[in-house]
Amino acid sequence: MLLIADSGSTKCDWVFVVDETEQAFFTMGFNPFFHDSNKIESEIRKNQGLTAVANQVKKLYYYGASVSSTDRAQIVINALKNVFKNAEIQVDHDMIGSVYATCGTAPGIACILGTGSNSCYFDGKNISEKVPALGYILGDEGSGSWLGKRLLRDFLYHDLPADLENDLKATGLEKEIVFENIYKKPNVNVYLASFARFLGPRQNIPYVKQIIKEGFEAFVKVHVCKFDDYKNVPVHFVGSVAYFSKDILAEVCQEYGLKLGVVTNEPIRGLVQYHKIASL
Repeated sequence: MLLIADSGSTKCDWVFVVDETEQAFFTMGFNPFFHDSNKIESEIRKNQGLTAVANQVKKLYYYGASVSSTDRAQIVINALKNVFKNAEIQVDHDMIGSVYATCGTAPGIACILGTGSNSCYFDGKNISEKVPALGYILGDEGSGSWLGKRLLRDFLYHDLPADLENDLKATGLEKEIVFENIYKKPNVNVYLASFARFLGPRQNIPYVKQIIKEGFEAFVKVHVCKFDDYKNVPVHFVGSVAYFSKDILAEVCQEYGLKLGVVTNEPIRGLVQYHKIASL
């Protein structure tokens, strides 16, 4: 009785596996930079489906954003132990989950383009990184938070095309609301990334396509091209930003000579398959 979780900063996907039966659950995303153990535990307990199967779980594999140090991993572990009392628990970084979900056992570069962004190289056995993930303030190139920051800056500087500026104003957006959410409220990265949903259906507008393309180009330069073998292995992407802008992503990959591999916004499906095979 296996439970697998894939958590970004915005949402967490859970799949409970018993033999050939699967049950899917969803909660908010968790990031131990911003959430303590009590917050994570309380949000999990809000999902009645998860609490109903909690005592049946024997193994739990959790892959999550910012779980890249022992201290931050322990925050998540403490929360999970309080809910899933009978489970053997393994907590790893979401980059490792992305590798298992896309590369499987074959060499490749696994990338995340969702609320945040990151990448790593997988040689078929070992994972390595060239540059660190710097988060939404210093990095996260091409991510939802990067795009949201760019959009809001141009909105406040009145540098947007008139139609886009009017569309944002029609939602009630104004400087004080932006400042309140960025400088006074928690989960700023999630707030910024929420504007990717505004951009998504407007990708045919030249301004929108241009900033998405610029974000992807910045990501590729920093997080892909620094790997020595980047043109010789497939480059995989997980995350909603990559998935819903995959045509622009494919264009950028072609321009940089990359072999575009898997592009998915549901890495949990690959993780379930990976752990089913691993458990045989």
